[in-house]
Amino acid sequence: MVQIDSLTFYYKKEERFFDFPNIALSKGENLLILGKSGIGKTTLLHLLAGILIPISGKVVIAGVDIHSISHPELDKFRGQNIGLVFQKKHAIQSLNVIENLQTRLFLSKKPINNTSIDFLLKQLDISNCKNSTINTLSEGQLQRLGIAMAVIHNPQVIFADEPTSSLDDENCKIVIELLIKQAKLTNANLIVITHDHRIKSLFSNSITL
Repeated sequence: MVQIDSLTFYYKKEERFFDFPNIALSKGENLLILGKSGIGKTTLLHLLAGILIPISGKVVIAGVDIHSISHPELDKFRGQNIGLVFQKKHAIQSLNVIENLQTRLFLSKKPINNTSIDFLLKQLDISNCKNSTINTLSEGQLQRLGIAMAVIHNPQVIFADEPTSSLDDENCKIVIELLIKQAKLTNANLIVITHDHRIKSLFSNSITL
């Protein structure tokens, strides 16, 4: 379950104030958040993930008000319960594909299960490159690895920041369908934040900032 109440944020340097809408999602429910550049989409995602601290309001994930707990508790909670799909790839260059996923599980303090890793790579159609280094992967393979790293630890909620902005129509649909499928497998909430209106038809719930 994800709940956002009276969430506000202020950038002092830029003198910009953001007031975000209330959101309430049941377990397993997905949401698309649309908005043009500069409207505060990434700011909202960073607030939802606990990377930024709001002026007021709260973000509740799986019953935990994430801004009311200590920094060490938040780091632990985020590592175990939140999956992040970034616009830029964040895989560790010195490790291969399977080592990156093993490291993600280790940092989440979750058991390293190579059978589960192999199953996920097969689901995402990148099992043939599990021993490949990051710099040898194609853009599409890197995109799928980003999804794998966001879901391998079975998070309660998956946040995706502009996951389709650099993709053509065919791959745009493929990536979102993969995200929806992976979220459904673990009954996680999926929240996609983007300016890309091409994917609106794939979501039953959407809001525009």
